[in-house]
Amino acid sequence: MNLASTAYILICAALVLLMTPALALFYGGLGRRKNVLNTMMMSLAPMAIASILWVALGFTLSFSGHGAFLGNLAHPFMEGVSMVKATIFPGNHIPDGVFSIFQMMFSIIAVALLTGSVVGRIRFLPMLFFMIFWLLLVYYPLAHSIWGGGFLQKLGVLDFAGGIVIHISSGVTGLVLALFIGRRRDYKRIDYRPHNIPFVVLGTGLLWFGWFGFNSGSALGLNAQAGQAFLNTNTAAACAMLVWMLIEYVRFGKMSAIGACTGAIVGLATITPAAGFVPLWAAMIIGALASPVSFFMMTVVKSKFNYDDSLDVFGCHGVGGMLGSLLVGVFAVPSLAHAKGLILGSAKLLGLQFLAVVFAIVFSAVVSWVLIKIISLFTEIRVSERAESLGLDDSEHEETAYPTFLGLDS
Repeated sequence: MNLASTAYILICAALVLLMTPALALFYGGLGRRKNVLNTMMMSLAPMAIASILWVALGFTLSFSGHGAFLGNLAHPFMEGVSMVKATIFPGNHIPDGVFSIFQMMFSIIAVALLTGSVVGRIRFLPMLFFMIFWLLLVYYPLAHSIWGGGFLQKLGVLDFAGGIVIHISSGVTGLVLALFIGRRRDYKRIDYRPHNIPFVVLGTGLLWFGWFGFNSGSALGLNAQAGQAFLNTNTAAACAMLVWMLIEYVRFGKMSAIGACTGAIVGLATITPAAGFVPLWAAMIIGALASPVSFFMMTVVKSKFNYDDSLDVFGCHGVGGMLGSLLVGVFAVPSLAHAKGLILGSAKLLGLQFLAVVFAIVFSAVVSWVLIKIISLFTEIRVSERAESLGLDDSEHEETAYPTFLGLDS
């Protein structure tokens, strides 16, 4: 056991956990005043659900055994998982238990991300049931397939910190939920505006901070690859933020705080699968490409197909994860990834990355659709029109975030 690496990964795990309440602030600020607590609760609930499910079944299903698609039940409730040795993963410099703690935080943020697509119109209790079964049926199989010795990892697919496992799965699932539940009652009839932009700015800053643990910690040690991932993460986010601001200036003549924050998150999501596999110059290109692609999806494609992805989970995380995962196949260098990208004359990795992206999209979409359909057979998924009009803070939780002044709300 390397004590320095072990301490570093524990710190990184704490940073990744911080991302979930940061996401609650980010989503809560973007949403409507009357739904802010419900929106935040849907981000915070995974901290309980995913944590308990991970120690019970998640780790063993994701990282035990050598199955092509799913692990086994060798370590239920972390039985036999050492906190002092790397016996399950002998190549690691950190104990198996510390590795499990770090990966647990990934499962929490993954399920929290997808909730932003349906804020303001989904009942809270059915969403909790969906979270449980989504983790079991979507997240753990993908984590095993790519990181736990499954078939995609054996093929040579690369996903440094979760572009496929986390961002594609949550983004595609968010889109499926939005399509299944339908548009908000006054979608496109009124102008939706973020109710608390300072929340969004604070959430963005904390997410950016936590993302260093997310990406740098995925090197699983205090080493050169961790430093490279840290630098790439910050640089890509900075490039994406700047490009988004420039796009807004060209398009609207002004730069907005919401736009700057959105650009930063898009850059962070897009660099995630590539952070430890590409050189700095490639990270700058990835960040610069992330914003125009996501901006196009959020403004043109979303409008054309008229779907209501409330907080643009698919446009930001789903599309960012796809783009970043494909660009691994373009920019990966052997000194970091032990594989060559297209830029060095090999198309093999790009082909593998494309295969993995398509698989993750189809798998996440089909399983999520079947899952929400089955849950809908047993309970009402969508809130009533009256509850939606009143606000989910009151109808679902009987709470209010702020005093109501003269009945004004937005």
